This record gives sequence, structure tokens and C-alpha cells, in this order.
Amino acid sequence: MRAAAAGEAAALERLLMRAQEVAYRFGLTVCGQTEDAEDVMQEALLKTYQHVGRIENPGAFRTWLYRTVKNACLMRRRRRVDEPRELLSLDELFPAAAAEGLPVADPDRGPEQRISDTRLRRRLRAALRRLPPSFRVVVFLREMEGLSTREVAHVLGISEANVKTRLHRAHLFLRRELQP
Repeated sequence: MRAAAAGEAAALERLLMRAQEVAYRFGLTVCGQTEDAEDVMQEALLKTYQHVGRIENPGAFRTWLYRTVKNACLMRRRRRVDEPRELLSLDELFPAAAAEGLPVADPDRGPEQRISDTRLRRRLRAALRRLPPSFRVVVFLREMEGLSTREVAHVLGISEANVKTRLHRAHLFLRRELQP
């Protein structure tokens, strides 16, 4: 990051290549459509190229990139006329009682178990797609990208308590969706 900010072309190219994958994955999670994710990724890479010299704290680049992608997705959504105007609360979607957790699959199991695991992964992906976007983004950043609660709050511009609440409700929703 420092070398890219100092104007080293090879470092900037490496930075953009790494940022491309992250921006696309996160854009797909936030925007929900491949075309939008590709457009948002390009916008984020362009902003990275334009602003790399201004990023004062290289350690904060990842968080800055997530915020850039999130904001670009939100701007695209505002321009779309076919998006729903309001999100339903997860409280309306399922009862407050939490279901029991799912067992972790043992990698040494036979073909039947692997088929079962594959089905479970498909169900999990489908359940994640059904999550409201504001909850899906929190799950993606915390569980899949490994950001801290504080980093997620900074990326999304919400409080840490709100991140924890959304994550908890998303977990409850996913447990309910994945019950046999």
C-alpha cells in the first residue's frame, strides 16, 4: 500500500489486482447481481487508482475499499426503480426463539455425507440470498471476510451494537431456514 501510494507502478498494479477480487465479492454480496457487482468493482478500482496517494493509513485501506463498494452499491440501488422501497424486519420473518445450531460436517465421512454437505451448502447459499441486504452484508463482512465488529461498523456507518444485533438476527434467520 505504501509503495503504491508513493507512485510505484508495480505495487499499484498488485494492489489493484487484490482489490479487484475483494471488491467484486463484496459487490456481489451487497448488490446481489453480477452486472452490478462488476460495475461497482470497476468504480471501486477507479477510485482506488485516483485516491491511492491520499489514503493516509495503509492499514485502513481494506475498510476504505469496503466503504467505497458499499456506497457505490447504494447509489446504484437508489437509481433503480424496481428495488423494494422498504425492507422487512427480521422480527416479522421468524419467532424470537433461537433454534439449535447445526452440526459441523466431518471431512472424513463417506460419499453420502459429502452429498448431504453439498446440499446443506446449497441451502445455506439460498438462505443467505433470502436475507435482507443489510443483514447479508453484516454476515459477509463478519463471518466470511473476518472483519471485526468495529471494522464492520465503520464500513457500514452504523454502531457496533447495531452490527451485533443484525448479526444475531441474521444467525437466527439462517438457523430457522436450515432446520430439517
